[in-house]
Amino acid sequence: MKAATEYLYFETKKRRELVRITDQVEKVVANSGIQEGFVLVSAMHITAGVFVNDNEPGLWEDIWEWLERLAPFRPDYRHHDTGEDNGDAHLKSLLVHHEVTVPITKGKLDLGPWQQIFYAEFDGQRRKRLIIKAIGE
Repeated sequence: MKAATEYLYFETKKRRELVRITDQVEKVVANSGIQEGFVLVSAMHITAGVFVNDNEPGLWEDIWEWLERLAPFRPDYRHHDTGEDNGDAHLKSLLVHHEVTVPITKGKLDLGPWQQIFYAEFDGQRRKRLIIKAIGE
C-alpha cells in the first residue's frame, strides 16, 4: 500500500470565504502514483470545513445564506464568554463537516460530473492548514 500526505495553507482575505481546491487535490493524487484507493481532505481547524458540491456561484450564495440562517453571526453565543467572537464559525463547520473522502480510480479523483472539492473558511484572515492524505495501491 502507498500513502502520500501534503498540506495546504490558507490565509483568506475575508473572514468567510470559499476556496475551490479540486486541482490541488488532483495534483497530490497524480504525484502519489496511487491508482486505486481514497484521498482524505480534512480541515485542521474547528472553524473551517471541507465539502463536495457544484462549482456554481449562485449555489455558493445559497449555501452562505443557508449557513447564516442556521448559525447566524451574532454577539450572544456562550462561546463568546471566553473572549472569542467566532461562535457561529464553529457551528457552520459542524454543518458542512471538516472532511471528505473521495475515491481514486485509475489514478484520478472519481468525482461525479459536477462535483468539486471546496475549503470553506468561517473565521479567516489568519493562517490555517488542511491535510490531503491519499492511500491505496
